[in-house]
Amino acid sequence: MPHLDSLLAEGVLSVETRCVMPSVTLPNWTSHLTGSGPEQHGVVDNDWEKSKKPVLPPACKDEDGYYPSVFKVLKDEKPEVRIAFYYNGENLIYPYNKKCLDEVSFLKDDGYAENYDKAFDFLLKNRKNLTAVFLYSVHTDHAGHRYAWMSPEYIRSLEEVDQEIGQFIAKMKKEGLYESTHFIFLSDHGGIRNGHGGVSVQEMVVPWGIVGPGIVRGEKMVEPNNTVNTASVILKLFRVKQPSCWTEKVLESIFE
Repeated sequence: MPHLDSLLAEGVLSVETRCVMPSVTLPNWTSHLTGSGPEQHGVVDNDWEKSKKPVLPPACKDEDGYYPSVFKVLKDEKPEVRIAFYYNGENLIYPYNKKCLDEVSFLKDDGYAENYDKAFDFLLKNRKNLTAVFLYSVHTDHAGHRYAWMSPEYIRSLEEVDQEIGQFIAKMKKEGLYESTHFIFLSDHGGIRNGHGGVSVQEMVVPWGIVGPGIVRGEKMVEPNNTVNTASVILKLFRVKQPSCWTEKVLESIFE
């Protein structure tokens, strides 16, 4: 993945970040984006929906019954922030209050390239505003489930996404958007053979990287990290205090 490798070489990369248990998609993305683990936000499996009676109710709720996400906190504290959510896994958006999202795009059948174009257009249109964009590509996960992690087909899916990342970054540089932007590269879980959900190292350890103004350059992260810390880092970048019900920390070692 030469384009992603080149990007992350300019910042801090962890290859020892732990995900939360269970090592499945929705609990971990929710943890990335709420500064808390499943024991707080209550999203304990991939079938979670707010309309269903939860197995574990969230420890706190916003006015619409959602656990406060990084998007909600940002919008409440800085209403001028423009927020977009681009995804291609249908249930991925369920844990978040859509009222705080200015643009949402869901693509069916593993589509993803169009969302990279939409994300760039959103950044370009809002270049004078504080902006937060979530951009997700699921077809790599599906390739792992179908063909096995690290299979040739899985590697090919990574190479395809890397091409989109390269084009996206090139367009940002051309428009003068790159230097003022923070990029955070995230994954929700690892895998073993064709599956995941257990507690093996292959399933529980994921990469985590950040690049941008004020971030240490060219370093491997030595500070212990977990998916729950992501939202706390994002709020620090926007100079917003995290809510009291969040349980996680800012990774101080990544900042210059």
